[in-house]
Amino acid sequence: MFSGLVEDIGIIEQVATTEAGRELRIRCRWDSFAEGESIAVNGACLTVLAHGPHWFTVAAIVTTLGRTTIGGWAVGRRVNLERALRLGDRFGGHIVQGHVDGVATITRVIQDKDARRLELALPSGLAELMVPHGSLTVDGVSLTVNELPGGDTVEISLIDYTLQHTTLSDLRAGDAVHVEADTIGKYVQRLLAPYQARLG
Repeated sequence: MFSGLVEDIGIIEQVATTEAGRELRIRCRWDSFAEGESIAVNGACLTVLAHGPHWFTVAAIVTTLGRTTIGGWAVGRRVNLERALRLGDRFGGHIVQGHVDGVATITRVIQDKDARRLELALPSGLAELMVPHGSLTVDGVSLTVNELPGGDTVEISLIDYTLQHTTLSDLRAGDAVHVEADTIGKYVQRLLAPYQARLG
């Protein structure tokens, strides 16, 4: 489990297709790892296969490639990194599983004084899980829903700290991003579904 608070920005150094899947070697500031530990890479929970001082290797299987943008990642790309939470850690974001729900598209980028507002076109079925001032994970970053303009669109607002410490400052209209809806909302939706069906 993660919190959506990015700890480092990694750089993809190598990309290869192996028996493990699409394999990525990522350079970062961390100098030690646990074999098999989970790291959220742009919000996708991946398993460390190999590692050394300031680098680690992960692989994305066909299922992951089908619901993320990882298949198009190339050497030199910057990615948001977060290690899994430990019991007793401060929990400053929200519950993030690292299970990407799908790919959204940035439709508008608006500079509004000291904030940068982004409008995202969400994959089908996710908009109904959004609530004003609720939580949404974008490329592994825990963010607050600023506004719901309608349809499958959601607006988020980025503060300067987020722009400086994540890759979200790179985003432009037309870019694709990973999104994960709030886990609690998913469970509530699932639990209510039988009752909603009875009400027609």
